Amino acid sequence: WGIILEPLSLPLCPNMAFRTLFENSNDVGVWSKLTNSYCLVTYAPSENFFSSFEAELGGHIPCIHASIAGTRCIGRMVAGNKNGLLVPSNTTDQELLHLRNSLPDSVVVQRVEERLSALGNVISSNDHVALCHVDLDRETEEIVADVLGVEVFRQTVAGNALVGSYSVFTNQGGLVHPKTSIEELEELSSLLQVPLVAGTVNRGSDVVGGGMVANDWIAFCGIDTTSTELSVVENVFKLHDAKPSNIVKDMRTALIDSFA
Repeated sequence: WGIILEPLSLPLCPNMAFRTLFENSNDVGVWSKLTNSYCLVTYAPSENFFSSFEAELGGHIPCIHASIAGTRCIGRMVAGNKNGLLVPSNTTDQELLHLRNSLPDSVVVQRVEERLSALGNVISSNDHVALCHVDLDRETEEIVADVLGVEVFRQTVAGNALVGSYSVFTNQGGLVHPKTSIEELEELSSLLQVPLVAGTVNRGSDVVGGGMVANDWIAFCGIDTTSTELSVVENVFKLHDAKPSNIVKDMRTALIDSFA
């Protein structure tokens, strides 16, 4: 009949939360950084950790090897979203150049002069809102708002100032420290405009920011994460209904509109 069938741009696997391991460490959020437009993964002698990200994300967003200030714990050193990436002032010129060359052109990479230099521990962000440590410099707060394109709120999570360590949230939902009170959950949820759940990863770890990474369609947790914890992650981050191809398409459309 002379009909040509175009291949459908569909994800290669069901969208959900995955378990992975970095050199016997469950702290996935320490060794990687995931957003809707890129994924950073630390260097390692074995490629298994990087491959677990590349296998699920490779067709949708770039997966990039990186180090920050000569350290491998990149997830705790940087803060970012689809619009930008903030790195501490001790990031080397070579590392900065590598990031700028590897990330999409739409992502702004900015060095930040900040006393609290482990930015991933003190800033937690999605594509619209960021929570930050109450003692963050005012200038840093302005850079976060400008580079990431977000509204910034100084907050604690269950009495902890390290908001990046004890919370993970996307544009779909979020997970916070298990001892977060109902009142605080409601307040944070109202600020972020996404549903939140107090919970754990990696078989009871309350350091959810260090234990997992997530974006709008996928999440990665440590290998010790229980099936119950994984189910909570999939539900609160709405991973069952997400389609990366649609989300990336929407982001591209929004980007084209902004330049129009």
